[in-house]
Amino acid sequence: MSSEYIISEPTSMDKEILQHAVQEQFKPDHILRFPDASQIHFNEVQKLRLEYKNILRIDHLWDFSSLSKLELNNNAIEKIQGLDHLINLTWLNLSFNQIEKIEGLECVQKLEVLNLSNNKISVIENMDTLENLTHFFISNNLIGQLDNVLYLRKFKNLAAFNLFGNPFLNEGDYRFFIAGYFPKLMFLDSRILDQKTRKEASIKYHYVLEKMRLEELELHQADEARQRHEAELKLHRDAFVEFLNGSYLFRTMFKDDPKAQTLHCAPGVDSLIQRFEHQMGELCTQLFERGLDEHKRRETEVKSFFSCQEKAVTDCQEKASQMLAKFNHEHKERTEELQQLSDPEVRKVKIDHCNGEINRLCKNLMTLEFQLVSEMETVARDARKEDLPDDVIMLFEDRDAVIDALATAHNNHLLKINDRETQLTTGISAWKEALIKGIRDEELKRNRMNISDIHRYVDNLREQLEELI
Repeated sequence: MSSEYIISEPTSMDKEILQHAVQEQFKPDHILRFPDASQIHFNEVQKLRLEYKNILRIDHLWDFSSLSKLELNNNAIEKIQGLDHLINLTWLNLSFNQIEKIEGLECVQKLEVLNLSNNKISVIENMDTLENLTHFFISNNLIGQLDNVLYLRKFKNLAAFNLFGNPFLNEGDYRFFIAGYFPKLMFLDSRILDQKTRKEASIKYHYVLEKMRLEELELHQADEARQRHEAELKLHRDAFVEFLNGSYLFRTMFKDDPKAQTLHCAPGVDSLIQRFEHQMGELCTQLFERGLDEHKRRETEVKSFFSCQEKAVTDCQEKASQMLAKFNHEHKERTEELQQLSDPEVRKVKIDHCNGEINRLCKNLMTLEFQLVSEMETVARDARKEDLPDDVIMLFEDRDAVIDALATAHNNHLLKINDRETQLTTGISAWKEALIKGIRDEELKRNRMNISDIHRYVDNLREQLEELI
């Protein structure tokens, strides 16, 4: 590297230094690709080299959304930060800096290679989101506890890491420890882990590894159960029937009833309440199952709608493309003919004809666009007319009969059922309104963009004609 790029004084990572780095990266064809710095598009840059710049702070990288490889080694960086917008980063080199803590990596979830060698890090931590990590280098740091390396067991794709030069090396031959606890690791400290080392390590750490394996299996199973439970609750919430698959509603009716305990003491009330709980439980279960069925039906209909919408938009675009292709072919012939004409009167007639064809094209394109908008509006209006199925509504309208089944029912019970009815019906209505609003907003945005494009295209055609006059 030539000395003109090495910066001796501490510097900030600003737009100027980034522009210079990008320009240097494309220097072989600089004249062709980037006539001046203003034409550099940071969001298209995939690799960036900023080593030996004496940079103190990572900053101004928010526009580099396509960046996949970032070299920041041999600087004076003290903190990992400013990476939040680098969602496509797969390679990060921060070696030979002054970093003391692993942090700020939450958003670079695609990261595969992380080099933190030759820093001042004492703990391996805060890397939970890096599920795609395959290579990790943290040699020549201050890791004092060999057990801290076990944190890396959570990265199932890890194939190589480098730990050389850390204080825990004084604990003896740690290669057996690593080989035992990381059976899938291929390289340690830039050397292949051979089969002999793996075999000896598996024997040496057999019992402790088996215990750890069982513990991790239990944690994994518990995590899977939690995820299934959360997914089930989410499904119930999305279907607006949460806590209706049991006696929850019945219990809440009596929870706030101050006379409930007294009534239980009356002869025959217990059996009456138990019968009512059973009947109401069956009613809630019917509603619960119907709610899930309706949710599935809604999802199918929404998916079908968006599929039809996509097809309608595609058909419209194809018709417009065909229309434009035909027009452009004919327009080219007309303009070529115009260029050959010398009679001003004839030219004027031909230009008027060309303007007429441009106006006709504009009208036809607008007609296509408004036909598509009209179709979407029709679907939206029809969707607004649809209500809950009659049998679902009847489940709520018959609540007086449900309450009458309990002779000593309190008005509070009716209030609880009313509240649950409102929660269900308003939830579905709100979902429908939000869905339709989202569709209409997106369609309006698309429509405005298309109309703007049509006007710009037509204006450009007219300007070209004016140049021929």
